[in-house]
Amino acid sequence: MAAPAKRARVSSPVTAASPVLRAARAPLLLPNPGGEPDGDVVAGFLRWCAGVGLELSPKVAVSRQGTVAGYGMVARESVQPGELLFAVPRSVLLSPHTCSISGLLERERDTLQSLSGWVPLLLALLHELQAPASPWSPYFALWPELGRLEHPMFWPEEERLRLLKGTGVPEAVEKDLVNIRSEYYSIVLPFMEAHSDFFSPTVRSLDLYRQLVALVMAYSFQEPLEEEDDEKEPNSPLMVPAADILNHIANHNANLEYSADYLRMVATQPIPKGHEIFNTYGQMANWQLIHMYGFAEPYPDNTDDTADIQMVTVRDAALQGTKDEAERQLLCERWDFLCKLEMVGEEGAFVIGREEVLTEEELATTLKVLCMPAEEFQGYKVQAGRGEQEREEDSLKITNIPKLQVAWRRLLRDSVLLTLQTYATDLKTDQDLLSNKEVYAKLSWREQQALQVRYGQKMILHQLLELTNEQLP
Repeated sequence: MAAPAKRARVSSPVTAASPVLRAARAPLLLPNPGGEPDGDVVAGFLRWCAGVGLELSPKVAVSRQGTVAGYGMVARESVQPGELLFAVPRSVLLSPHTCSISGLLERERDTLQSLSGWVPLLLALLHELQAPASPWSPYFALWPELGRLEHPMFWPEEERLRLLKGTGVPEAVEKDLVNIRSEYYSIVLPFMEAHSDFFSPTVRSLDLYRQLVALVMAYSFQEPLEEEDDEKEPNSPLMVPAADILNHIANHNANLEYSADYLRMVATQPIPKGHEIFNTYGQMANWQLIHMYGFAEPYPDNTDDTADIQMVTVRDAALQGTKDEAERQLLCERWDFLCKLEMVGEEGAFVIGREEVLTEEELATTLKVLCMPAEEFQGYKVQAGRGEQEREEDSLKITNIPKLQVAWRRLLRDSVLLTLQTYATDLKTDQDLLSNKEVYAKLSWREQQALQVRYGQKMILHQLLELTNEQLP
């Protein structure tokens, strides 16, 4: 649960230390207590903003009209790069330090340590949501209904596997669910029971906790560390009213800037009148977007999309080419050596983008070690992989793939083929669904989003497959 500087969002409970972001999705509204119409909810939120000093530019409007999903922010007038869209005072942020039980959370900080690092914020939300006079009530009214979140963790398991098999999402969700359950019963519930004056029985629920985890996953921000603080633990997540209204696209036109007293949303591109204002949740592949936020960008809009080749898949592809037990033993020795170099791991993945291999060093080293002659490997092992200049012809830039050594390309090709076998459908099946607008329109929201995830990944893998096949004997 952490996030990069651009979007400074938080990461999933699966990988507490890894970054994450946010995107265009149906907004999260808690049940509207008075059943107020949208206009009243927005008007109440804007009055609250004025009362707490959250300044919105007269050039922007909060609306459901003209947005890609749910509430968003739209330009009333043309906006130029560098213009301030709104400024959020730090006193308005909702965090463990600003909530009404901040003292209790600080005193009990040591008992609230967890893998995710989100427990204090989640407890703050659990308390404020049930507090009749919470200062953030008008802000909560603009959230989406918790029972209608579209994260895959709320899909039936059968549907999740059927639609997302091979994408990496089902495995990530399973880890999330295990970690959320463990965190709730070992830390959160005992804390609420020990401090029952602050937590009514209505909020002591694993189901509600799971929904709030998804909300924090999709809506919270994480302030980036200063460069000199890179070695420190990541900052805790926090809720930023107004900023979390903005939807995401890769080609965003606004960005959140942090200063001592305010968080400011500033335009980064010209925004014509009537156009939606988009923030960025960071450089997120579609599988990350659907996992963390419940949506994906339609192909080919997400220029940050990637496909994974599991590291063990490359090992398995190499093992397929061994002829006898001696060759298998040697290959396993090479794999163990790569593990010691920390180039590979049993749960790691090589990440392939549209124009580059994001894990270039790891994949190049793996291909080199698994493909080099036995005598060369012995010398390489003695040097522990050091002292070799990277050769231009071994570069894994996408355009250079056809120039790689034949053995490298063959192993890469076999690894891609094994990866493609993990999906429940092939590329042509997905292409047919996408190209037939009438059929596509009849798909459910989940089916459409999952299709975009699968198709984007398969297009990257098939591009790589074509490049590895060039001039192969």
